[in-house]
Amino acid sequence: MLKNLSVKNFALIEKAELEFGEGLNILTGETGAGKSVLIDALGAVLGNRIGSNQIRSGCEDLRVEAVFFLPKNSAVHKIISELELEDDENLIISRKFSRSGKSVIVVNGSHVTLSALKKIGAALVDVHGQNENLALLRENSIYNLLDGADEKILSVKNEYRKLFKLWTNQVKSLEERRKKKFNNEQKLDMLKWQEQEISAADLKVGENEELEAEIRKLSHAEKISENISNACNLLGGTDFDILTALAKVEKNLDEVAKFDEKLNSARKLLEDAAISLREVYDEVKNYAEETEFSPGLLDKLHERMDVIFKLKQKYGGSIEKVLERLQKIREEIFEIENFDADLENSQRLILKLEGQTKKRAESLLNLRKDSAEKLSAAIEKEIRRLGMEKAKFKIEVQATENLTANGSDKADMFFSANVGEEMQSLAKIISGGELSRVALAIKTISVGREDSAETMVFDEIDTGLGGTTAKVVAEGIAKVSRSKQVLCVTHLAQIACMADVHLQISKSDDNERTITQVIKLDESERIKEISRMASGEETADSLKNAKTMILSAQKIKREIKRHGF
Repeated sequence: MLKNLSVKNFALIEKAELEFGEGLNILTGETGAGKSVLIDALGAVLGNRIGSNQIRSGCEDLRVEAVFFLPKNSAVHKIISELELEDDENLIISRKFSRSGKSVIVVNGSHVTLSALKKIGAALVDVHGQNENLALLRENSIYNLLDGADEKILSVKNEYRKLFKLWTNQVKSLEERRKKKFNNEQKLDMLKWQEQEISAADLKVGENEELEAEIRKLSHAEKISENISNACNLLGGTDFDILTALAKVEKNLDEVAKFDEKLNSARKLLEDAAISLREVYDEVKNYAEETEFSPGLLDKLHERMDVIFKLKQKYGGSIEKVLERLQKIREEIFEIENFDADLENSQRLILKLEGQTKKRAESLLNLRKDSAEKLSAAIEKEIRRLGMEKAKFKIEVQATENLTANGSDKADMFFSANVGEEMQSLAKIISGGELSRVALAIKTISVGREDSAETMVFDEIDTGLGGTTAKVVAEGIAKVSRSKQVLCVTHLAQIACMADVHLQISKSDDNERTITQVIKLDESERIKEISRMASGEETADSLKNAKTMILSAQKIKREIKRHGF
């Protein structure tokens, strides 16, 4: 629900603050006072395009701001969440536009794009103006009207959309794979060559680390051999090595032990050391005998490292990555070689899903035809009540060959205003005034059936109306305002007297500048305004008549509230 609208430097309006309430909000005033300008300002908040020509003369920029109250179940909350904006029960939209063309749009403190604002605005307010194509003329809106809140239709529609999504995803996947088929033969040769190249290398995880260690050893073969040889000579194998010296020491201590046992522990330690040194000698000697320092072997190791390096460069930064790539290559080869079989399986699945989807679409079509027949009769009756007594109206649902997100049918509204005229598509033939009344009739019948915006705007719906027809139109607007907030720009007293909130727009000249003012009328001021609208003057009789009209309107509104829809 729109709570208030702030407008600054927009066309004729220097500054205006409008507060709105629940139910029917009426905007009245003399022609040219700025009523439609205010509706245009609201449109700017909702995402309509604006230009520098709408900036008040002598000013550099314009600014409009609106505050909306959002019920908990409002569809706007979902949009705000998708846009990652701050979500609160109050939605504040601000838009500033300068002569340079710079536009700043802020929603709940965050900057948004014009497209995002349009998305939010479409869910907030449904604007009906004489020169606009109504949202209800769009096919999606017709489907929303037909499907409404009918649980049976909604259930079938949900089942259909699930099947339709599965079917379209399979079709899309098949088409993408068919496009690949043209390159598969050439790609298969390349993949097989890559598979052979990697497989022939017979890579092992950790192999490159082992090779690096072996290359490092062979690269220092001469120094290793020299040191091993020296170590062997020092440990044993000569007359002056360590083991020979230890044997002599052992013999000397054995002689001492014959006469004194105090060195027996030292003798034991020496024996243990000799055993350990013999083990060291044996290990070093075996290393020297087993190690082959061959220049040819070093060349082979370098060649192997080059193979691994090239494969890592081409297929990944490590042996693990290369082997992962090999697995993927084999999977691609398998997929290509079994492509035709997979295509046949996909085609069979698509045909099955298509049949199931068409069956659900047919059920949905039949349900919509029943809904269209009932709605058409009710809306036509309401249109005739609104002053077009010879009008004909029909919602037509026809089967089509194509499956779409909405089903396999096409929906349109057909209308004829006069006897003898052929019914044609509503969007092509209807005039602005007639369209507003048809929209009112549709909203009157469909309130509660569809998830539409909480606020509706009727801009001069009364064009060409008078007398009894004006009274019936007023009652229709009052009915809609029981479940929706309605903003209505009108010149007719019969409609204005139905107001829950009455705003008067006037203009005056101040220092050679035109200023538009907005006043929220109290009860006495309302009587004066209705008097002016009904008779063009304020006399005792016109004021009495205005008061009678307001009392009569209040009675009608109580009856509407009592009986509902």
